[in-house]
Amino acid sequence: MNDTIPHLTADAAALLSETSTGRIRAIRSRRWVLYPRAKQALDRLEALLEHPKGTRMPSVAIYGDSGMGKTMIMKRFRDQHPPVFDRRTAVLKTPVLAMEMVSRPGERRFYGELLTQLGAPQAPRADIAQMEQAALRIMGAIGLQVLVIDEVHNILAGTYREQRIVLNTLRFLSNRLQISLVCFGVNEAREAIGGDVQLARRFEQLTLSRWAANEQFETLVASILRNTPLRRPSVLTPKALRRILQITDGITANIFLMLGSLAIEAIESGSERITDDAVAAWVPAFDTETAFA
Repeated sequence: MNDTIPHLTADAAALLSETSTGRIRAIRSRRWVLYPRAKQALDRLEALLEHPKGTRMPSVAIYGDSGMGKTMIMKRFRDQHPPVFDRRTAVLKTPVLAMEMVSRPGERRFYGELLTQLGAPQAPRADIAQMEQAALRIMGAIGLQVLVIDEVHNILAGTYREQRIVLNTLRFLSNRLQISLVCFGVNEAREAIGGDVQLARRFEQLTLSRWAANEQFETLVASILRNTPLRRPSVLTPKALRRILQITDGITANIFLMLGSLAIEAIESGSERITDDAVAAWVPAFDTETAFA
């Protein structure tokens, strides 16, 4: 079908058989769109799974402003490596485990959240040593290779002592289990991880900077449009692209929101394409500086 609708991907073209309501629902849903910057991040994370176990496992930290797509990349990586049941051992092998750093860091709260994500029952009166041993035992049994931690900047909400304890815990888990760590956070997260020099040295840093007027931005917009089920191709001039960049402040989530809103307008009006005039007339219903804070 994609051969007859060259301006769309096969999945987007398939949606053209839906009603207008169905297409609008698809546009409003959280869609994964592969673009070069996201692919670069995913390729680096994939390399962690292929790295042989050793005493100093490589890790990756991905930083960026809120709304730059960090969580979407994290979920994509996790979803591409779901748990698989090993019939031979009757164990659910889990190569990638994702969790969110607790809002107020502390060893007990960290292990509590980790055990919750592992689906492990927790004894109300268990001490930290017992929780630690339970986490180590389960993570070893499921064959964990990469522990992913979102919102790692939350470490900064703790006292200096609490921050040190959590960072020591991350380094301990990586050493003991010979696993890689992946941390996602806003730019302030550099300070959080930097609180442990030995740990920080293991991290390769990737930064998701705000978009600028360049070829990468044009590729992002083109990728979004190819995944948007409109019956006619949308051809935008450099002036329209600059307008999109200006309104969205170069924030990925804002760009998706704007183009999605314009696509819905195009379906409802029957024009079935996004035009320069529509871009020029579009007024955001959000404050770009706070909508994704």
